Amino acid sequence: MINQANIINNTTIIRTGIALLFFIGITIIPEQASAGTGGTEFQDVWDTVKEYMQGLLGRIVAGAMILVGIVAGVARQSLMSFAIGVGGGVGLYNTPTVIENIMTATIKQVPTEANTIIPIFNGLGM
Repeated sequence: MINQANIINNTTIIRTGIALLFFIGITIIPEQASAGTGGTEFQDVWDTVKEYMQGLLGRIVAGAMILVGIVAGVARQSLMSFAIGVGGGVGLYNTPTVIENIMTATIKQVPTEANTIIPIFNGLGM
């Protein structure tokens, strides 16, 4: 007699194994990063959002977050609320820089390092 719980458990194990093999395969295969090399259609929108976040509006919102953090810190008698307000304000101001650095990152040394890494994985020299 087949237990339905065992079938569900086995299916879960198989799905987890397939997902694990997929993610291992993705990390082993080196690819060149080419993010941020196109898509100028939305440049005006990005410039506007960036100006909002790092301009006067962003400073007002960041200041309001810090002020709310101070008030919440006094009300709760805790510095954590103040720290969260300051962290939110700093994060809001620096978000465009972080996003630009992530999306425009290209790895120029991948072709040279791939020739070094591939023999390590398969144990054979080329």
